Amino acid sequence: MTKLLNPLPPRGTLGMDVLNRIKDLLLTGRVMPGERLSLRSMAEALGVSMMPVREAVYRLISDQALEVAPNRSIRVPVMSAEQFDEITRIRLLIEGYAVREAAAHVTPALIQSLRDLNQELALRMSEGGDSLGKAVLVNKALHFSLYETAHMPMLMKIIESSWLRIGPVLNYDLRSGSERTENQTAVGHHARMISALEQADADAAAAALQDDIRSAYCYIVEKQWPKKAPDVSVQSALS
Repeated sequence: MTKLLNPLPPRGTLGMDVLNRIKDLLLTGRVMPGERLSLRSMAEALGVSMMPVREAVYRLISDQALEVAPNRSIRVPVMSAEQFDEITRIRLLIEGYAVREAAAHVTPALIQSLRDLNQELALRMSEGGDSLGKAVLVNKALHFSLYETAHMPMLMKIIESSWLRIGPVLNYDLRSGSERTENQTAVGHHARMISALEQADADAAAAALQDDIRSAYCYIVEKQWPKKAPDVSVQSALS
């Protein structure tokens, strides 16, 4: 993780800046499940004292985005297949709801922004290699810029909480150079969603978003838990 952190600029609220920087690594899946974190190394990488890093880390532990290992080290949680099933079912509900609510506030400028992000995502996927790391960032930006359009701050906190837990697992999808990435499956789902939003069809937009979530879920279950069949309730939820 420390290789991904750069010194913070001398502005803003230090504690919140540190928290947001660590959150971003989790949200975008740039750290791996089970990865151990050194508070001292993170403080040095960010150019801050230990105190704001410790406060940020223990706040994330309370949110279950990080955990204390048996040897008292801090690490990214290792998610079980059952936990992944549960969070995915929750995401289908709350993110589908966010898209429906956002549909009432969509503007031509937002549609163009979403298209631009989706085109960049397609480019990063086609480039492969190191560009897949940038694809993770673009994918998160696309989703969150739409969800924020719903103007529901509490809903955004709930979505962020689920992404904090799921981000390191989604790392296996966008960063793996998989067939799903090569085929740009997510790009296709996003394109359907954006077209539906442009036509003011909230239900179709939510359905496209949910197809995107299901597609990633099925791939990750197959790769990470090969002996476990994908949860039928996830595949059929809200279909």
